[in-house]
Amino acid sequence: MLSTSEIMQVALDLVGFREVPGDSAVQVEGDGIRRALFGIDVGPAELLLARELGLDAAIAHHPNPFVQGYADVLDRHIDQMVAAGVPRGEAEEAVRPLKEALTLRYHAGNYGQTVSAARLLGLPYVNIHNPLDELGRRIMERAVQEAVSAAGPRATVGHVIEGLMTLPEFQAAPTRPLVVLGDPGNPAGRVVVAHGAGTNGRAPVALAYFRHGVGTLV
Repeated sequence: MLSTSEIMQVALDLVGFREVPGDSAVQVEGDGIRRALFGIDVGPAELLLARELGLDAAIAHHPNPFVQGYADVLDRHIDQMVAAGVPRGEAEEAVRPLKEALTLRYHAGNYGQTVSAARLLGLPYVNIHNPLDELGRRIMERAVQEAVSAAGPRATVGHVIEGLMTLPEFQAAPTRPLVVLGDPGNPAGRVVVAHGAGTNGRAPVALAYFRHGVGTLV
């Protein structure tokens, strides 16, 4: 049996984080947890389902507006961009509009809805976002780089897709990775997996990568 804090610690240990990132939280504490409902998105309906199924807790991936530090995690885009060769000032400017927009959206959100429902149901409730996104980023990065390295200098965007498709999660999904800009036959160039930074960085972030030598952005 685990407590909610122990569940969170398991997630942190998977990626070597020392602190809970701003987009993750133990929203309703509890212990003695044996079985939990896991969901990408968990709201009052899913909490009721967990209670109906006799589960001990609910664990969501995506944060709700109760998690006010969500926008701060977007700064991880900056660190990833700098590591890829984007000047810090340019990276900060690319992320700024997205951070402002999400700050306002969460500020106006119904922050008490889901957490209040969990409290009324007496159901421990946790959301774990960035640690799992970072774990996914590392897994995708490794798969992509192995595929590109195996293809050598002639690696294409198609090889990047092939690398992703070696992962069982993509194989089992009803959707497949898409080339939304460009062509599978294009040279892959330098490949970066921009993930684990809150949400998609949108066009300004992508363009900054491309201006500084990245050929393919995942």
